[in-house]
Amino acid sequence: MLKPLSLLLSNVVRDGNLTFIDTQGAAHAFGNGEGAPVVVRLADRRLEWHLALDPEMAAGEGYMSGRLRLEKGNVYDFIALMMRNLADHPFPGYSQRLAFLRRILRRAAQYNPAGRSRSNVAHHYDIDPRIYDLFLDPDRQYSCAYFASSGLGLADAQLAKKRHIAAKLALAPGQRVLDIGCGWGGLALYLAHTTGAQVTGITLSEEQLKIARERADALETGSGAPAPAFVLSDYRAISETFDRVVSVGMFEHVGLPHYRTFFDTLAKVLTPGGTALLHTIGRTDAPAGTNPFIARYIFPGGYIPALSEIMGAVERSGLVVADVEVLRLHYAETLRAWRHRFLANRPAAVAIAGEDFCRMWEFYLAGSECAFRFQNFVVFQIQLTRRVDALPITRDYMGEREQDLMRSDGEVAQRPLGVAARRSG
Repeated sequence: MLKPLSLLLSNVVRDGNLTFIDTQGAAHAFGNGEGAPVVVRLADRRLEWHLALDPEMAAGEGYMSGRLRLEKGNVYDFIALMMRNLADHPFPGYSQRLAFLRRILRRAAQYNPAGRSRSNVAHHYDIDPRIYDLFLDPDRQYSCAYFASSGLGLADAQLAKKRHIAAKLALAPGQRVLDIGCGWGGLALYLAHTTGAQVTGITLSEEQLKIARERADALETGSGAPAPAFVLSDYRAISETFDRVVSVGMFEHVGLPHYRTFFDTLAKVLTPGGTALLHTIGRTDAPAGTNPFIARYIFPGGYIPALSEIMGAVERSGLVVADVEVLRLHYAETLRAWRHRFLANRPAAVAIAGEDFCRMWEFYLAGSECAFRFQNFVVFQIQLTRRVDALPITRDYMGEREQDLMRSDGEVAQRPLGVAARRSG
């Protein structure tokens, strides 16, 4: 094994039972030998150099191409072992300098004008839609679920998330709602069905738009409100006003240079007594660059902000922060459910997208779960208003409304609203 790689692993891996088998077939042990063994085999010398110089990128690319293979344990076991150790023993100085450079360049990497935003969205969301059926819940909720009580399955936890968000929006029948980054339409359909709101959802994904419209056409809203309208649009193009604005899992794609524009847009489109709810992944420590593997292969232009980066833009927009909730470990549990569902359906995924894609997706799901479980990633739910008196002055109304919704949305738990998430084939 190359000496630089051996030194890197020796400095980082102090706990656990990790073995690397190099290109000559020699085994090199790292850690204290405790716990289940994880054995990694490297296919070529070039990968050894890449791991030594840029481990964050090289591990993902090596696994995706089949040049880094797990002979004992799985990719989750490997990433979890590394991340637990990295919490106390970070990569050596030269890797830190590379991470610092990525942090310095993050504004350029996240420059997302409308055209680039649409291209970035298509990269991830306009893949073969059958892939999403293999790991998401039937409503295709592709964001952090809310495990309101122990033992919830994925579909119930996603329903609880929609209920939690609806309660914070304090909706009344007939109010106009804008859903920025509406995905396949599940939240918009839920809000229209359960609250009687008039919902408009916007997306940059052609595939998501098509499915959301199919579902809206099939929806019978129990409240008598019209079915949601879904539009292909960038948030910067919205000029109408709304009583409520919600955005779930979209802010991660906005890009740091555009935060001021995003919150200025919220302030512009909200009515004077309006309320907005932002649900976004965030980090609990200082700002940092995006993981390079995720930036290249999964979410180009994406970024996970620190709360301090969000709040500066909020303050300059004139919006009032009414409430902040931090969801800890909820996304780790969500990703665990997605990963298990994907692995259970892996043969179907290989038939659809090929082996390299499946290894890439496994690494993405496993690495993301570990980041929420062992590192500094959480989910922020930030409630914003234009006026300080727009909502009740205690949080009691949220819990009361959530209980009301729980009593009334039982049928939603039995089936996704509208047509099935997507026809197979």
